[in-house]
Amino acid sequence: MSTYGNDQAKVVDIGRVLDEGTFTGFQKMVVILAALSIVMDGFDGQLIGFAIPSLIKEWGVTRNAFAPAVAAGLVGMGLGSAFAGLFADRFGRRLAIIGSVFVFGIATSLISFSPDITTIAILRFFAGLGIGGALPVSTTITAEFSPARIRTLAVTATIVCVPLGGMLAGLFANLVLPHYGWRGLFLLGGMLPVAFSVLLWFSIPESPRYLARQPARWDELRSLLTRMSRTISAGMRFTDAREQDSQPKAGFGALFTEGRARDTIAIWLAFFMNLLAVYSAFSWLPTMLAGEGLSPSVAANGLTAYNIGGVFGALLCAVVIGRFGSRVPMLLCCLAAAGTAFALRSLDVSSQTSLLVAGIGLHGLFVNAVQCTMYALCAYIYPTQVRATGTAGALAFGRLGAILSAFAGAIVITQGGASGYLAMLGGAMLCVFATLLTVSKHIPRAAATVKHQEKEQQA
Repeated sequence: MSTYGNDQAKVVDIGRVLDEGTFTGFQKMVVILAALSIVMDGFDGQLIGFAIPSLIKEWGVTRNAFAPAVAAGLVGMGLGSAFAGLFADRFGRRLAIIGSVFVFGIATSLISFSPDITTIAILRFFAGLGIGGALPVSTTITAEFSPARIRTLAVTATIVCVPLGGMLAGLFANLVLPHYGWRGLFLLGGMLPVAFSVLLWFSIPESPRYLARQPARWDELRSLLTRMSRTISAGMRFTDAREQDSQPKAGFGALFTEGRARDTIAIWLAFFMNLLAVYSAFSWLPTMLAGEGLSPSVAANGLTAYNIGGVFGALLCAVVIGRFGSRVPMLLCCLAAAGTAFALRSLDVSSQTSLLVAGIGLHGLFVNAVQCTMYALCAYIYPTQVRATGTAGALAFGRLGAILSAFAGAIVITQGGASGYLAMLGGAMLCVFATLLTVSKHIPRAAATVKHQEKEQQA
């Protein structure tokens, strides 16, 4: 157990305590809880994609009829992303994550009682509020409980739980749909996060970096640091020297000050196009494959392969970024994602099914590698005071691309089939490449980070 404190200054730099300290078992537990929140998020968020083919068959409607329902959920996600970040920066990360998980769990369960598409759309909107809120808050919690040396990997490992949750949703759908139908899928799928939100209430603490900015809660912070194997002398005050020097104004305005405007705009556009590609897959990939004459099980396997590829791609990209920085690996993944999408257009969907599913998995590997590591990039660009707001702002703007995918996916599949759909995915990733190319403050390679920290210590 380490002891911190300066008897003369009576000030503890919480940033240094966290960034340069050990990664204790308690901190790992918190990161795991944040990651499981994202598993639930990805799980519930993708249930609609697996349910639409069954709903089309049962209710005798067209795929275009479900575009508003898909869009409603994505609108909710956009609003949830924006307001959850502001809520978390003002009232704390703990309540924000618990509330987000509880809301999307309850709303998803209620979809099982829906009599029509309108009701599904309304409930998907409320589920989206929670799903959208969980992502930025969970990544913020992970970033603020992790030492600097492993932060990129930790944040990416948390975000990679979105495709992991989607992969589990695919396996869950294959088990539940044949026996309980789409109503059982939503009821059981929603009750899991509700139960998890209860677990979070009793187990997840507030962020130490947030508590350091709340003098009235410093006793709570001392107790939390003790649980993290850091002993703080009584009467010590707290600061976060590295991130509080500039004292940026909290709120969206701070995202465009202190030289952050260019990177904020670029990262927003990157999120927009990347989420257009990601949610075109999440919402419409099984429907597109079913429309090409493939069986429901093969159609579901396509999205499962996309998510499995995403899990491996994001983790691999995080490891590479931790060593070589974010610029080159992310740009190469964008080009590879576009290339695989265009290459898949040459396949015969009906006769080359196995190759198609494998190719979709490879495409998902590169797309999700970019998407997941962009959260780590946000955590690097923005300081503590606006980190949740910065991540949430990028995600909220990105949700506009996801909303566009609700209509664009249905239209492109109807008019252009698989070829047009894959061309849309490839074109979106080329746009992501162009926007990330303009980001000035990419995560540096490991050697550069160590050198920068040594200069700060000498100063």
